[in-house]
Formats: sequence, structure tokens, C-alpha cells
Amino acid sequence: MAAVYSGISLKLKSKTTSWEDKLKLAHFAWISHQCVLPNKEQVLLDWARQSLVAFYKKKLELKEDIVERLWIYMDNILHSRKLQNLLKNGKTINLQISLIKIINERMAEFALLGSQRSICVVLSCCQGILSTPALAVMYTARQELTVDLLSQLCWSACRQPGAVMPQLFEVLHLTLGLYLSIQRQQVNPRRAFGEVTTHLLQPCLVLRHLLLAGTWTQAGQGQLRPALSRDIRSQIEAVLRGGAFQAELLPSYKEELLDQQQGDTKMGAMKNLLAPLGTVMARLVDAGYCEPSLQAAVVANSVALLYKLFVDSYLKEGNRLLCFKVLPRLFGCLRISHLREEQLQALSASDWTMELLALEQLLNSVAGSTIYNIATDRIRHGETQFHFYRRLAEMLLNHPQAPVPAWFRCLKVLLSLNHLILEPDLDDLLASAWIDAEVTELRTQKAQEALIHTLFQTFAKLRQVPRLFKEVLEVICRPAAEALRLPVLSAGPAAVLRECLPDLPPNQVLDAWALILERFQSLVLPDLQGDMDMALKSLSLSSLLHCVMVHARSLDGDSPLPVVRRTWRTMDETLRGLVKPLLDLLCKPQPSVPEPWRQRVSDSALLLAHTWAQVDTVLGLSCDLYHSEPGALAGTAPETSSLPPLLPGVEARQWKEIEEFAAQSDSLGRYCLEQLHLQRMKNTLLQVSVQSEEALLALRHDAAYILGSGRVSLTRGTTASWDGQVGTVSALTYPVAHWHLVVSNLTILASYLCPDDLRYLAGVLLRTLPMSKAQEGPAAEEPDITLEEISKAVLHSPVLPEMQSLHSALLLRVTTSCAGILCAGAQRGPALLRQQLPWLFEGDDVVVAHGESRFPEVGSEGVEPRGGIAQNFLSLARGDSPVQLEGEQLESILQLLEVLSALQLDSLPPPHHVHCVLLLLSVASTMLGSSCSPSLTLRFLMTCYRLLGYLQRGKSAQSVLRVMYVSDIFEITLTSLFKASRRFLVDVDDPSWLEFLQVVGTFLEQPLQMLLQRNLSPGLNFGKILTFLSRSQPRPEATPGRGSEDQTPLGQQLLLVSLTKLCQVLGPLVKEQKQHEALEAPRELLQAAVLQAGAVLQLCGAWGRRLPPLILSSVASLLEAEVALCSGHGGTEVPGGKDHMLLPHAALYQAVYSQTLSEFPALAGDTPSLQAAVQFLTLFLLAPELHPQKESVFTSVFQSVRKVLADPAIPVQAVEEIEPHLVALFTQMLEVGTTEDFRMALQSILQGLDVSNMWRADLQAVLSALTLVKLLLNCPFGGEKASLFWRACPQMVVALMLQTREACREQPVAPALVGPVLDVLAALLRQGEGTISNPHHVGLAFGVLLAVPLDALRPPDYGRIFPRVHNVLFSILQCHPKVMLKAIPSFLNCFHRLVCSVIREGRQKDKGSAEDLPVVLECARLVERMYSHMALRAEEFRVFSPFMVAQYVMEAQKVTLYPAVKDLLQEGIYLILDLCIESDIQFLRASLQPGVRDVFKELHSDYVKYHKAKHEGERRYTV
Repeated sequence: MAAVYSGISLKLKSKTTSWEDKLKLAHFAWISHQCVLPNKEQVLLDWARQSLVAFYKKKLELKEDIVERLWIYMDNILHSRKLQNLLKNGKTINLQISLIKIINERMAEFALLGSQRSICVVLSCCQGILSTPALAVMYTARQELTVDLLSQLCWSACRQPGAVMPQLFEVLHLTLGLYLSIQRQQVNPRRAFGEVTTHLLQPCLVLRHLLLAGTWTQAGQGQLRPALSRDIRSQIEAVLRGGAFQAELLPSYKEELLDQQQGDTKMGAMKNLLAPLGTVMARLVDAGYCEPSLQAAVVANSVALLYKLFVDSYLKEGNRLLCFKVLPRLFGCLRISHLREEQLQALSASDWTMELLALEQLLNSVAGSTIYNIATDRIRHGETQFHFYRRLAEMLLNHPQAPVPAWFRCLKVLLSLNHLILEPDLDDLLASAWIDAEVTELRTQKAQEALIHTLFQTFAKLRQVPRLFKEVLEVICRPAAEALRLPVLSAGPAAVLRECLPDLPPNQVLDAWALILERFQSLVLPDLQGDMDMALKSLSLSSLLHCVMVHARSLDGDSPLPVVRRTWRTMDETLRGLVKPLLDLLCKPQPSVPEPWRQRVSDSALLLAHTWAQVDTVLGLSCDLYHSEPGALAGTAPETSSLPPLLPGVEARQWKEIEEFAAQSDSLGRYCLEQLHLQRMKNTLLQVSVQSEEALLALRHDAAYILGSGRVSLTRGTTASWDGQVGTVSALTYPVAHWHLVVSNLTILASYLCPDDLRYLAGVLLRTLPMSKAQEGPAAEEPDITLEEISKAVLHSPVLPEMQSLHSALLLRVTTSCAGILCAGAQRGPALLRQQLPWLFEGDDVVVAHGESRFPEVGSEGVEPRGGIAQNFLSLARGDSPVQLEGEQLESILQLLEVLSALQLDSLPPPHHVHCVLLLLSVASTMLGSSCSPSLTLRFLMTCYRLLGYLQRGKSAQSVLRVMYVSDIFEITLTSLFKASRRFLVDVDDPSWLEFLQVVGTFLEQPLQMLLQRNLSPGLNFGKILTFLSRSQPRPEATPGRGSEDQTPLGQQLLLVSLTKLCQVLGPLVKEQKQHEALEAPRELLQAAVLQAGAVLQLCGAWGRRLPPLILSSVASLLEAEVALCSGHGGTEVPGGKDHMLLPHAALYQAVYSQTLSEFPALAGDTPSLQAAVQFLTLFLLAPELHPQKESVFTSVFQSVRKVLADPAIPVQAVEEIEPHLVALFTQMLEVGTTEDFRMALQSILQGLDVSNMWRADLQAVLSALTLVKLLLNCPFGGEKASLFWRACPQMVVALMLQTREACREQPVAPALVGPVLDVLAALLRQGEGTISNPHHVGLAFGVLLAVPLDALRPPDYGRIFPRVHNVLFSILQCHPKVMLKAIPSFLNCFHRLVCSVIREGRQKDKGSAEDLPVVLECARLVERMYSHMALRAEEFRVFSPFMVAQYVMEAQKVTLYPAVKDLLQEGIYLILDLCIESDIQFLRASLQPGVRDVFKELHSDYVKYHKAKHEGERRYTV
């Protein structure tokens, strides 16, 4: 054998053996147990290593293929389970340094050249070494090799972004983790600093930048997992922190930055480095380690990181100045800090964005810490920080970058640091960031809004808002190209002012108001004549004044008299000194003035006029001391008319001229004129004499003017959107603003509009509705208002049905449009169409005025018109339709029907109701062309019949029967559907077809019910319906020309649905043995319907492997009808006796029963099928003659239901939906089942509750048993069965306790089991009141509650489990008072866990939002309610009341609760304090710990002050 061993070794070393054979031999030697070499693993590993080392040192020539296979062989060894087991068992395997160096060299070549054939295998070998601690010790022992490998891996990843390999990042992740462990054990800070700055800083920062930029997270090959990217970035930051910002380097940084010489510099490891920050910055800005464009991005991305790491490492009480000193140095690395003026201007927008983002992050680090203290900086450091921030502010304002959101955010941070930083340049700030800023992108608008909001908040705190307005006015009034400016008050700034102005003191608002007024009068008004720039400035100032006047807090009855008087004077000055001069200027004849100038002056004047009128009305209503006397205010005599004017002191002639000019263009002035007329309407309605003829005429005139003003614009339409601000109304957005004004005030306008105007309104509403999902668009992306959004809001508004005139106009507009499409599809000329469908040609006035008289009353004299209309419809349904619709027409009608379905049709007046029904029947009976797809046709018909069903549930449903009999409706509907069904290319079990059948069935059932309820010739109608159905029934012997046309599966299902509905309507009459006063023979009619339905079911018998829900529900209805017939046959005899009458279709029912049981688990996947199956089984149990003789129906059904409930594929929601049906089924099962059957069911339930199911992880078996217990508890049963159940109850409670303990041992807790267990336990305790006699069995419930770990639940699960625990406790408290006498400590222990959990979940958290607070509040309410129930049992709980208070106080002292949670808990604990006597209070004050005692004193003080005083006051007035 020794020769064999030496032979293998010699062959591997022999020069004569080919490398192919050597590799095969080495591979065999490694995997074979027959080849036994001394220290075989080490020998083979050394052979592969030596071969690779010899090749790379040029001592051996090998082919590339052989080298790659050697690497693969090495990789197989390193990843083999055999090697891992050897190392685990303690065997030593040595890797030589030479192999590690070879791997590092290969990585260096890859990083430099970018491509190498065997790099994947080399990476795999490296991964195998690093992931095995016993092998990774080679890297740990030689730290410089780890640093070299890490550096080369980073460069490899950075320089080959296109060909990245996920394996490279996995190895990089391992290497970073290994180096971090080495770094933590490093005792020489100089060495760690040198390694990081010399070798790792540059590649790590470049790699981090590329990872943040998402270079490798795009879809495609080599995609990097986001989690791995985050981990690598975190490791890079940890490496930089551990190398460049160690605690031992703090003296070096102080010496460099603060010029502090250290006393002791002789310690070797602690010897100060020379300029560590300078070293880091020099490496950061060093040219050449990457491309210049990439380096700029890396530097900008890295300075914020380095500053954050420095602050995190060294920020403490005495180092604030040190942390600041780093900021200017790092800021100096950015290009914007040192480039010359022309170079800064040459930077692109992307460069500015990158640099400003870095500056923003630097400033956020300052603002997020306590680095800048204004007083400390001023007193101790000579405002060093302040001057630096001033330089930053000057740089930002000298080079405004309004398109960049970060520019606004940088200014916002500087403003929040100290308002004095920006105050010297406040005018430049307002100009560049607001007035002159061109901001169009949404993100930039948000940043601008945040800056302006901070600006106004800051000056509001300083009580200097008037000064801010003064600066704003100075900027607006500067000479500038006004035409290039955007509106001063766009949505963002306007929103800021809306929020700020109501909180300001009245005098500050009046100061700002007076400033705007003074600037307007002194700087703009004198030079306004003919000057276009001044006209634009006047519009800007008007917008600003409008915002101040409208959004300031209004006066009220408590306002001080000086403020009221000053407001009155300011209003007077505004009207006399500004509004009237502008209106007079507008009305002067000025032929040489350009039209745009007049337009802007008109906009400005009318905006201020509208604003003044609106504010004057509000002040007059809200403040009694404010009186606006038109004559005194305007300086003219009051109006002689009793009606309010548009504006005091302005003559009607002047308004006429203004209106004529405003009507020439779509402008802001036109919109404001509409607002003025609307305001006059409101003022008129506020007057007492509103019912006078003069007032009504004025109201109608104003309403007509408002609507007519924008009629032409709305006809043209627009796709523009409007931000809702008055100042941004333009020719483009005017249609949207006008429509918004009309729609917002429809409740005022609609009552005073003529019928033509209402029809116009309905037409605009219908035309501007979005008719497709693509047209609607996502609401989140477009925050502004569009015509489509306004119309859609009106259509779905609950106010629309209340405005009956507009609702009727819109309804008639929709029906007229539908009729127009039908007329367009006429094939034989309008004469024939008018003859067959005359109601299509009726105008709105005919429907409204003559609707009642057009159709005769129900009676014998109405037969002819009824018959004529019915015959017309029947001819349409049979195919003799003069109208044929193609696909596009059908789509158009379908869109109109969708609009119709959005209207509330249940309260229509009879004429409109009848018109809608006739139109919908006409549409549904129309012939469809070949371009109409089956799916479109089915959707179209479903919409028609859903609407018809909705109409038949309305209050005017009976009015349809003035024109047609119910039998006619039945025949028309089915004839049309039989014909249409032949076009449907759908399966009989297609969900859309089944939904359509349900819709049709609902529609057919409603008129049948109406026949019986309202006694509308039911015998005649039911007879005609049965005759028609028998004639339509397919027969096997039918000739090809007769009957066979309806023998399609879909037609048979339609026929079956109609017969099923007949049986469902007639069945209850026969079952209750009631003789309907107008229905002579309901039994005979039902028998005929049953025979026909049975025949159709026999024809539909080939339903395949699965029972469709339609068949199941039809069979159930047929069985119910036959049982009703049999139960009423021969007096009161009930089937089941010897002489009972056999059911005609017994074989069918037994076959369906067998198939239902076999398919029951499969049916469970479809909720409608499952419901139908359960209903059928419930009815089957009522017919004992159908039950099989050889087996128990109870047992068979119970086992089938149990299998369904135990099937994990059945969703919980499906079981919850059919639970009421299962309760009905179990009720019948308990009636027919024997005691032995019930005992078997209980045994099955107890087996399901056995804890061994949890050990086998069979959770569904436990859940099914719990559901069965709930079902039994909901069924009424008594006698021996009830005795059996309650005797088994203790076993159930014990099983529930064991199940809960097992479920709660797992982490996370399984709430899917704990919740149902608690539900069943609570139900057992409630219904076991007086039945569960042993207190021990009730006490077992406490064991269940104590096993539930409320602290281990996620918030959603917590919200579901907590109420159930509370429910169990409440059931014990309410239903088992005898148990409570001995179990109060256990009860309080469980309840205390609830209190503690609410306190823990209701604490104010340092991070995160309060989105879970509603759940905690609901739980806190339950705790308060339980406290109140315990307080009602004062005798039982009084002894324990001080301990309950002490427990609450000790828990509440640990956290800070949300105020809402605290209020609820305190209200509950106050009720427990009511039970405490004075000695209890003294005991608590003496025994509680000092910190807890303070909390108790505060609680008791609030209790005495609020709760006790309140209740004593109530007792004082109690009789």
C-alpha cells in the first residue's frame, strides 16, 4: 500500500504525467475513500497551491485552461463539506501566505485591466477562505493583506459598473466584515488611520457614491440586491469612522483645528498625528483617482458623510466649536466655495444640484445637533459661526438657483439657525426666492413653499410681519420686467399666507393692509395711466391685498372697539382711495391706451371690488359694532332701491361699461364680476324681503349673468388645470375657474335659473365628464383643478339629487343622448322608428308636462295602450328592430349608462321613471351589429338590467305598470335575452355570465313581488308568464323550425333562472297556506312552475364534474317549493309519515345530494357555490323521505363540513361569509340528528382541539374545531344534546388553554389561532351562564388569558387580540358573579396586563409616527369601560382599589403617554379612586416610592379638582 501512496504523490509531482491526468488523479484522490494518503487533504491542497504559485512566478508554463481548472479544483476543496467537517473536528489545515498573495495579485490585475478569464473562480476561492474562520486567519494574521484585498475589491467594483458580478459584492461584503473585526481589535490608532486614509478612503468613497446613485440596482443581469447595497454602505461608513475618527485622535484634531498644543506627546500610540483632517481632505480632493466629473460628484457626496461621522464621533459638551471648525474646511472641498464668478456661472444645473445637496446635508447636520448656539457664538467666539453662515447666505443669494429645490432648502436651514443670517439680505431673498423666482416643477414649488412658510413663521414669532410685508412691497414695486414675472400668489405662497394670517394679531394685519394700501396709492396709482408695467404691478399688489383681506381673522362681537374702528376706516380708505379710482380710471375714454393695459387694470380693479364686497359682508355679519353705511363710506347718497348694490357708490351706467369691456375676453376681471354678482345674490338672500318680486327678478338676473358670462368659454372647453388661486386666473384657466364658481354655488344658483339654463348646465356637465379611466388620470399626480374633476365631483355629490330641477335636467339630457344614438342607428328611416318607438322622439317638455296624462291609469281601459307598447317591444325583441348598433355606438351608450347609474334613480317622479324604463328596455332589445364583441355585449346588457332593477326598487316602480303588464315585461326581457344569448361565446360557469344571471334574476323577481304586494292582477299575469315559459321550454322532440333555437346552454340557464324566481315567489304563499285574496290557485301555479323547472333541470343535467352555483341554487329553490307543496297537501300533515306524498323529483335531489357531498371541499373555493351547496343541504335535511337508508345524513354532512373547514386552501373570509348559512344548516342537522350523532360530532371537535395537532403543526384542524364550536353555540338546541355539550365544556376550556400556551410559545405569536380561541372562550362563558357550575372550570379561562403575550404582538394583531381578551374578562365579570367572589385576584392580574399593555403601546415614541394611535385609543376606551364596570361592583372591588391605583401609577410613571390615551385611562382610574377611602389615600402616599409618589399626588390632585368636584356638583342637583 505504501507504494500506492507514493505512486500517487509521485505522479502528481512527475513531469511526465500530463496535467489532464494530474487533475483527474487529484480529483479522484480528494473524493475517494479508497485512496488513503497520510495527511491527504493538506497534501492535495499544497499541490494545487504550489502549482498555481509556480505558474504565476513564471516557474511553470501552463495553458489557460489548465490554470482555470486548477483554480476550480482549489475552489472545490475550499467549499467542500469534507473540508468543513475536518475543520469542525479540530484538524489543522494550513493555507500558505503565497496563495493569499496570489489571490490579491489576481484581484489587482482585475481592478487594473478589467477582464480575466478565471476571475469568477478566484472570487469563489476568496469567498471560501473568508467565510471559513479557520482559513480566514491567514488574512487576520497579515492585516496588510486584508487592506490590500479590500482596496482592490473596491476598485474592481468601481471601475467595472457595466460588468458587475453579484459574487464580487458578496466577497466585498465578507472582506469589509473581516476588516471591521480586525479594526476593532487594533490598538494602534496611527496604523488604523494610515490604512484607511492611504489605501481605503478613496476607493470606499467612490464605491459608496456609485451605490447611492443606484448604478447596480437597475433591472438586468448582475442586479445588486438593495439589502446588500445598504449593508455594504453601512460597513464602509463603519470603516471610515473606525479609522479616521477614532476617539484617540481627538487631541490631534483639536491641535489642528483649535491650535491647542497638547502637554504629553511622548506616548507612542497616543502621539499626535500631524493634521489628520488635512490628510483626509488631501486624499479626498487628490486628482487622478477617478475621472474629474466623477470625482466632483464623489467629493460632493462625501463631505456631508465625513462631517456627519466627525460630529457623531466627537460632538459633546465641550467640542461644539471643534465640530464647527470642520465645517468650513469640508465646505472648502466643494467647487462652489472657491470657484471664481465666471466659473460659478459656467456650472450646469446638475452641478449646482449636486453641490447644493451636499451643502444642505452639511447644514442639516449643524441644525440637527447643538453645534450652533447664538449666545455662545456671540459672547465666546466673536460670532465666528455667524460670519461663516453669512458668507454662505451671500453666496447663495448672489447666485440664485431657483430651479434647484436644494437651494430653497439651504436657505430654509440658514433661516431656522438664525433669522439674522438672512435679514440683511431680506429683499434679495424675497426677490430671488419668491417674487422673481421662476418655479414650475412640483418638487421645487414644495421647497419654495417650505421656505416662505418658515419665513412667515419666523417673522410672526418676532411680531414683525408688517416689516416683512414692507420688504415684499419694496421688491414688487422695484423697476422690473413685470411681464416676465410669474403670479405673486401662486398656490404655494398663497397657502402659506392662508395659514399664517389667521394667527396674527388684528393690529399686525391692519398694519400690513395699510402698508399695501399706501404703496399702491403712492407708487403705483399716480403712474398707472398707460404704463403696462405699472398695470402689472397693480395686479400683483391687488392679489396680495386680496389675500390679506380675505384670509385674515374676521372681527367678532368680542373684538376691541379701537380695532373695529380702525378696520372700518381702512375699509373706507380702500374703497374711496383705491377701488373707486381704479374703476373710474377704467371707465375714462382713453382711445390711445393699449388693450392689454386696460385688461390688467380691469383685473386689478374688479379683484379689489369683489374682495371689498366679500369682506364687507363678512364683517357686517360677524361683528355687530361694524356698520358699513354705503353713503357715509363712499361719500355719496345711499341707493334708493332696497336691494343691495354690486358696490356702494358705483353707478349702474358705470357697471354696464365695465361689464361690456370684461365680456370681450376671458380674464380675471370677468371672473371677479361673476363673484360680485354672486355676492349680491347672497346679500339679497340675507334680506328679510327676499320674496318680493323685485328681489326675485334681481336674483334671476344675477344667476343668468353668472351662467351666461362663461357660456362661450365653456363651449370651447380647455385641458388646462387651475390651482384655485384667484390671482392665477388667466385666459387659459378662466373656463375652469368659471365652472368651479358655478358648481360651488349650485345650491344658490339652481333655484333661480330658467329651464334653458338648466338644460345648458346639464349639457356642460355631461360633456365635461371623464368618459374613460385614462381621461380621469391619477389624482395624486395632478393636484390642480380641471373641468373633468369638477364635473365628476358634481355627479357623485350627495347634493345633486336634492336639486331636483338640475337632477331632472341632467337625467333628461342623458336619456336624450341615448335616444339620439339609437336614432342614428336606424336602418329603415325615421318614420318606422317613430311608429315603433315613439318615446324616443319625445322632447323634455313632453316628458315633464304630459308625462302623467300620457299613460292611462291601471285598469281595464288601459289594455289597448299597454298592449300596443308591449307588441312594439316584442317585435324588437324577436329581431324586427329598426335599429342596429355597432361597437362605437354601443360604447357611447355604455358610457352614458354609467353616468345614469351614478344618478340616484330611486326617487324619480313617475314620468321620468317610465321614460327611463322604456328607454332602457329599448336599448336592451336593440339589434347589435357584428362589430360588437360578446364581452362588450354582455357588459352592456348587464348595465341595462342592473339599472332596470334599480329603477324597479324605486318609489315610482308601479308607474311602469300603467304602460305594460308584468307578464309583458317578463316576456319582453326573456325573448330579448334568449335571442342575445346565442351571441355570447362564454362558458356556462364563467364568472361574468353568472353575475349577469344574478342581475337578470333580481330584475325579474321585483315585478313578481310587486304583483303580490300591490294586487295587480296576479292570477292573469302569473298564468301568462307560465304559458310563455312553457312555450319557450326546449323539448327533445322539437323540430328544427320550432323550439330548437332556444336549446343553447345559456338559454336554458336563463329559462331556469326565470322559473326559479317564480318558485321562490310562489313558494312562501303555499308554505304558509295563505290564500292570496287576488290569487285563486297559488298551489296549481306553483305545481306548474315546479314541473317546468324540473324538466329544464333534467335538460341541464349534464353539468359535468362540478355543480355550478346556478344549478345548486335552482335545485334548492325547486326542493323548497316541492316541500312547500307536500307540506300543504292534505291539511297540516308533515312529510315523514307513512302516508306522505313522494316528491316528484326525488331522484334528482338524491343525485345532487351525493354529488354535493363528494364535491363539497372543491366547492369551497367558490363562495357563491359554497353558499348554494349549504342552502341545498339545509333544505335536504327538511325532507326525511329523501335521506338514504344506509347512512346517517347528519354524519355525512358533518364530515363534509369539517373537511371544508380543515382545508388550508379555503380562505378565512370565505368561511366567514358562509357562516350564517352554516348556522342554519347545523340547526337543521341538530333537529334530524340523533344523540349518538351529536356525541360523534363532539368527539370529533375534541379531537380537533387536542394539543397534539399543534405539535404536528396542523393549525387548520384546530381552527376547524373552533369554528364548529362557534357554529354549535349559535344553534338552538336543548335536552340531552345540550347536556352532552355542556358536560364536554370543561374539556374544551382545558384544550383551549393548552392550545393557547403552545401557540404563544412560538415567536412571533400566531394571532390566527389566538383570536378564534378567545372568541370561542368568550362565547362559552356567555352562554354557559348558569350552566357551567364548577368555578374551577371558569377559572381555567384566566390561564388562557395569562398565556397571551400582549407585548409580543405587532400593532395590527394587537388591535385584534386586545378586544378579545377584554371580551373574555367582561364575560366572566358579567356572567359568573359567584366565580368572581373567589377569583378577583386572578381577574385583576389579567386586567393589569391589559392596563400595562395600553400604557406601553400608548407611550410617546422618540421616532416614528402615531399611525397606530387609533388602535391604542380604542383599547384605552375598553380599559376605561372595564374600570367603570368594576366601580359598579363597589363591595367586591373596594378592598383592592388602592392596589389597582398603585399598579396604574407605577406603570404610568415609567413613560410619557399620548394625551388622548392618558385622558381615557385617568377617567377610568378616577372611578377606582371613588372607591378609595381616606385611609387608602394616606396609605398610598406613605408607601409609594418617591418618584411614583409625585405622580400619584398629581393624579389625586387632578381627581379632586376635576372629577370629584364635578360629581359633587351633580349630586347637589340630584333629587
